[in-house]
Amino acid sequence: MSTMPIVKLPDPVLRQTSTPVERVDGDVLKLAADMLDTMYDAPGIGLAAVQVGVLKRLIVLDVSETDEPDPLVLINPEIKSLGSETRIHEEGCLSIPDYHIEIERPASLVVGYIDRDGKPRELAAEGLLATAIQHEIDHLNGKLIIDFLSRLKRDIVVRKFKKMARDSA
Repeated sequence: MSTMPIVKLPDPVLRQTSTPVERVDGDVLKLAADMLDTMYDAPGIGLAAVQVGVLKRLIVLDVSETDEPDPLVLINPEIKSLGSETRIHEEGCLSIPDYHIEIERPASLVVGYIDRDGKPRELAAEGLLATAIQHEIDHLNGKLIIDFLSRLKRDIVVRKFKKMARDSA
């Protein structure tokens, strides 16, 4: 497998809505494997296909706290229910490097998805995993962590990343 370049702010592809995966085939499985390699290499705990420039509803995650990988591949993930309690986690994003925001989100959820074998599944998640799933599904819908900021703060961050993109071009 191989790593892929991660799309960074201000690239407009990050604001696009991803389309469903129509069938789980070798191309989708290779994309998932490459995304996992990219996520581990970054390093990160989650990655949405849009972050590597592919507008498909596919996310990969690994929030394990050990050296042993425990990857999750969720194809066409859809939040079925959200818990009533909330938690605040500091979130970062591989598409917005070196920037972190405290975000309040539901502390638990149930997500429906298709697994790597093409079978429909449901997963109950809480804590960091629930946060990571919500973060990555936001990406599939064109939403970024900076959208949780006030308009003024969001504009400042976007200007900073536009300037960095110009300076590196």
